[in-house]
Order: sequence, then structure tokens, then C-alpha cells
Amino acid sequence: MATTPEHRAGGRGGRPAQLTRDDIVAAAVRVIDTDGLEALTMRRLGAELGVAAMSIYRHLSNRDAVLAAVVNHLAVDAVTDLEPGDSWSEALARFGTVYRRMLLAHPRAVPLLATHPMDIDTGLRLMGAVLDRFAAAGLSQNEALTAVQSVAVFVLGHALAQVGTPPGTPAAPPETPEVAEYYEHWFEVGLTAMVSGFAARHQR
Repeated sequence: MATTPEHRAGGRGGRPAQLTRDDIVAAAVRVIDTDGLEALTMRRLGAELGVAAMSIYRHLSNRDAVLAAVVNHLAVDAVTDLEPGDSWSEALARFGTVYRRMLLAHPRAVPLLATHPMDIDTGLRLMGAVLDRFAAAGLSQNEALTAVQSVAVFVLGHALAQVGTPPGTPAAPPETPEVAEYYEHWFEVGLTAMVSGFAARHQR
């Protein structure tokens, strides 16, 4: 039985490019961003990459594995931009801001992130820089995880309210400046209140 080569068009010098897991995840994000979560099938992903769907299975076993990889890939963008001198409260606020920025950049992926949390090991690894700030201030890991998870849930719920659309429905129309300003104010007030609340608990 013949096998399908694990290559795709686009290599240098006319040679086919080798398919990688990163290629697959990036293509999955493009499909979700363009046409929504329900459009992501292994066949559609193969077409996006210019390969047979069977080539994808060599890297990711099924659609659920692709979705999990997308969640972890997007989560990386939510823990960047921390400043070396940030205190734990500044790091917590910055995490909330950066996480929201990522979600708004991928609005059609927000329902996925709301229903497919990243695995615990990946989360702890990615959040290491934030958790280190808490440890340096004498807070326990449990206190740190409670604060980070609380902010993450607030940010995700806020993004769902702002841009989330049910699967199978068209993308939300562009916001008016007034609506965008309202959501921005709502987010800033809520995030500040949460961070201030955790700071007050720590000072007791």
C-alpha cells in the first residue's frame, strides 16, 4: 500500500517543504481566525497546508489533539511582555492585559479557550515567570495560582462577552468606537479591582 509523502509545496529550490507540528498548529489558527472553530476539520487543515489529511495524523492524532495544541500555542502569547522589574501585582496585571490582547486578536478562538483549558504542566511552565514574582514576595504557590487563575477566568469571561460568538454563527460585526471604549473601561476597572483585592489579602 502506497504511503502519502509528508511534504508540502513551498520548499526552496523547488523541493517540497517538510511538514512540522508548528506548521499544523499555525494553519489551524489561521482556519479558526478566518472561518471559525466549526470549520476546522482534518481535511480542511490538510487543504490549508497543501497535504493529505493523513500526513497530519503523524504529528497530531486527531482533531482534539489539534485543538489542544492550538490552545497551548495561543497561551504562549499570553505570558510574554513581562518586565524583569515587575512586582507580583504588576506582573499579575500585565498578564491580564496581555492575555486579553491575545484573545481579542483571535476572537473566533475565544470559545475554544473557554472550553479547552491548557494542561496543568504546560500552564505551570508558561506561568513560571509570573509565579516567580509571587514567590519572591513570600506568597505561597497556592496563593499565586489562585490569583492568576482568578484573573485568567475574569479576562476570558470578559472576552467572551465582548467578542465571543456561538459555533456555527458568523463573526461578530466590528465594534463601534463607543462600544470598544465601554469594554476597555469595564476591563480596566475589573482588573484593577481584582489585583487590588489580592494585594489587600496579602497585606493582612
